[in-house]
Amino acid sequence: MGLRKHIRAEKLKEEKKTQYFAKLNNCPTSPRKMRIVADMIRGQEVNKALGILKYTKKEAAQRLEKLLLSAIANWQNKNEGVRIEDRQLFVKAIYVDGARQLKRLRPAPQGRAHRIRKRSNHVTIFVDSKNTNE
Repeated sequence: MGLRKHIRAEKLKEEKKTQYFAKLNNCPTSPRKMRIVADMIRGQEVNKALGILKYTKKEAAQRLEKLLLSAIANWQNKNEGVRIEDRQLFVKAIYVDGARQLKRLRPAPQGRAHRIRKRSNHVTIFVDSKNTNE
């Protein structure tokens, strides 16, 4: 590994220590359906985002609600003794990436077969506080 690449990797490790996030891998929902729900909470304050997810009638909303609660818990572990209400915690970024596809065959007319792609996704949520005077 080159020196510049090594320095950049070390810098990314340091940045990751100051970021608060949660990740959900291989979620059995298509990325397109998950992005619809993710777009609703991107940039929102966490209490408002939890309210949106709680009253959204999509299956992906339940999974994202649980993931957001996990990201908030991660923030609380790194900031012990600090109240969420004082810091104005918000959803800084949310990424939905495609994961593996399970390929299945479904019978079709005249002896043919159609391929069914069962998609899954990876979701990453970053939370941060608006007033960062720590």
